[in-house]
Amino acid sequence: MLKFLALDRFTILLVGMVLLATFFPVSGQAAQYFNTLTTVAIAILFFLHGAKLSREAVIEGILHWKMHLLVFAITFFIFPALGLLAKPILLPLLGQQLYWGFLFMCFLPSTVQSSIAFTSVAKGNVAGAVCSASFSNLVGMFITPVLVSFFILGQSQHGFDPTSSIIEITLLLLVPFVLGQLLRPYVFPYMAKVPSIVKAFDQGSILMVVYGAFSGAVVAGLWHQVNWKTLLLLALACSVLLTIIMLLALYLPRAFGFSRADQITVFFCGSKKTLASGVPMAQILFIGQPLGMIVLPIMIFHQIQLMVCGVIANYCAKSQD
Repeated sequence: MLKFLALDRFTILLVGMVLLATFFPVSGQAAQYFNTLTTVAIAILFFLHGAKLSREAVIEGILHWKMHLLVFAITFFIFPALGLLAKPILLPLLGQQLYWGFLFMCFLPSTVQSSIAFTSVAKGNVAGAVCSASFSNLVGMFITPVLVSFFILGQSQHGFDPTSSIIEITLLLLVPFVLGQLLRPYVFPYMAKVPSIVKAFDQGSILMVVYGAFSGAVVAGLWHQVNWKTLLLLALACSVLLTIIMLLALYLPRAFGFSRADQITVFFCGSKKTLASGVPMAQILFIGQPLGMIVLPIMIFHQIQLMVCGVIANYCAKSQD
């Protein structure tokens, strides 16, 4: 249990990128080159995600459609509803930009890798988790921009049209994902031989995006706008949100009579938000906005969800032994 309470290497690297951007931000023409390189890395990342996804797992997972609908409802209805209901409390405490980031986090799809990993540890329906988490990410490429345009950017940019953002997200994330899925028979055997390299590229591309995002925010004066009290309030808000969602994700599948394995899958897939897809989406959707403040909530929520879910997954596994 203690290993889940400790900061993992990726979290330490995330903090390192924030510190690096704080003291050595990339700016000017160098930032343009860096952003282009990051865009290419993200496209390759989603190509690899597509190549990882087993078609057999998708076919098997589709059979549990009621479970997927519940995960979908938690991810794209209950999460956003809670974020919107919290506006009267959080907007005065966090300010507009951080609240936008908090709301954007609520609009994001579920994670893929950690949802599957924790479901496996807890002895849940792994095939269902693969299908549910992947479906959430694919659908999120279309739903998240619409929610952002209506509830965030639509309030500040009159006539904002999400179509261009959806097209850009499709080209950057969905097209590489589909290509990876189509080329899986040829690509996956090589990926299976070098899993450490694939994981390093996976995490490295996200670190690049975080560094670029915080560099721009630091240049724009991020740390003059956010103090430690605000960070604590943001962490508290993320913790309260996660607690409410986890309670709902625990009791709703029980109320619907799901099997224990499916209950575990709903719990771990429905209670998470993706950092891997969230940061690239933020780059596209919030052009001209202080990106560092937009992605800060999902970075904090990401670490909290990993620590809490790690402890719960271990408990579920031991309770079945």
